[in-house]
Amino acid sequence: MLELQAETPDDLSAIRQVVSGAFCQPQEANLVETIRNSDNFIPALSLVAKQEGRVVGYLLFSAIAIVAETQVYRALALAPLAVQPEWQKQGIGTRLLQYGLERCQNFDYPVVIVLGHPEFYSRFGFQTASQFKIYPPFEVPDEAFRVRENQPGSLHFICGKVQYPRYFEDV
Repeated sequence: MLELQAETPDDLSAIRQVVSGAFCQPQEANLVETIRNSDNFIPALSLVAKQEGRVVGYLLFSAIAIVAETQVYRALALAPLAVQPEWQKQGIGTRLLQYGLERCQNFDYPVVIVLGHPEFYSRFGFQTASQFKIYPPFEVPDEAFRVRENQPGSLHFICGKVQYPRYFEDV
């Protein structure tokens, strides 16, 4: 049975293995550790999926900003979502993301930003960010940079350029 919960200190090594395995490189796992040691880390939004007590999936939401001319808006970055390769294509990422988005409702962040596969994330209400005048700080395919309301109506007034912490540049 799949268990979904916030990470515990005992999960940290397994999280690194899952993220490294899913992305086939250490940069994403390094990013997780850097976020974990930053002011942008929200412990209740660092989530694991466990199968028979073993971590098989991981999802992290962290605090970022959207900067407009006269306003700075709070937002969440969804990065990374990772499932151990041998457990992929079994709905674990879907369940973990649904669980994570539900948990996000308990926090005062109007929107969630993700850079990822449009077909996957659109299933969860993520839309192309540029249609709301929300733009990435670097060049990426327009359809891959997506946003989702975490608070109803927030996309009617939020616009600007997403500001990630500098350590995101290392990924």
